[in-house]
Amino acid sequence: MAQSAASVPTSLDDAVIQHAETALETIGRAREAIDRVIFGQERVVELALVTLLAGGHGLLVGVPGLAKTKLVETLGTVLGLEARRVQFTPDLMPSDILGTEVLDEGADRRRSFRFLKGPIFAQLLMADEINRASPRTQSALLQAMQEFHVSVAGERHDLPRPFHVLATQNPIEQEGTYPLPEAQLDRFLLQIDVGYPDRSAERRILLETTGVEESRPAAVMNPEGLMATQRLVRRLPVGDSVVEAILDLVRSARPEDSGEIAGKLMWGPGPRASQSLMLAVRARALIQGRLAPSVDDVIALAEPVLKHRMALSFAARADGETLPGIIGRLVSRLG
Repeated sequence: MAQSAASVPTSLDDAVIQHAETALETIGRAREAIDRVIFGQERVVELALVTLLAGGHGLLVGVPGLAKTKLVETLGTVLGLEARRVQFTPDLMPSDILGTEVLDEGADRRRSFRFLKGPIFAQLLMADEINRASPRTQSALLQAMQEFHVSVAGERHDLPRPFHVLATQNPIEQEGTYPLPEAQLDRFLLQIDVGYPDRSAERRILLETTGVEESRPAAVMNPEGLMATQRLVRRLPVGDSVVEAILDLVRSARPEDSGEIAGKLMWGPGPRASQSLMLAVRARALIQGRLAPSVDDVIALAEPVLKHRMALSFAARADGETLPGIIGRLVSRLG
């Protein structure tokens, strides 16, 4: 394990340390399996794993053709999750996702209602181009993401556990779309920006995906193992310096900040951003072989956690400001 004995937190007992070592080995094999299929997106893969190990949902933002769908399918296979994909369109209704009741007539001619589960009843749901669905359909999905159950005809139906949503958005084509409201964006643990691969990665894509056979991932984990790792993530200790860094960062990203970003924001992140960052830094530490997060984890995850929870003021946009630039300045304060 990458964590040295001297740096193992004293608050962890031997059972937790042993569990962490086993989890780290499994996570390493999972990353190797994913890397055999997804090329040139190491940071995207890491952030997706952080999202799932932290027990959250992720928003993948990138232009078409960058393997977002392939990534979600691969994660489902490698983590042993039942995965489904829904292509969001303007005519998609809430019942198309949640399910609906149908009237059955039995052999005795008695009629009764039976609930047909929708595709949301999966352990990993890919909501493809989520901003193409109407606000009504978006709200039905995002409510389920928060509450982990759906209600149809007054009856509650619990979703499978674990339950994760990885949604995608195309940042360039906005005609006929319904942007997610800020309150709903806040339900996503991370916004994961998917960029273009570099030249060497794209060369590998050309060589390995246009032949007769393509690499296929193998299952490395199972749902019970994933949930056990999620519980482990919550048990990892967080030092006071990291807690203070999270508080300093999130609180400085709000409009009332009187520093150099005063007047540049319309709104900023609430306490859910602090909670998300607290979980995400633990998950990233575990992925990288450490039993406790550091301020470096806070710095690395600042933009994915904060970017979709902030909005620039009109004056800031007119001055050419960007959210990554603002977040970068806030991060620099952490030293």
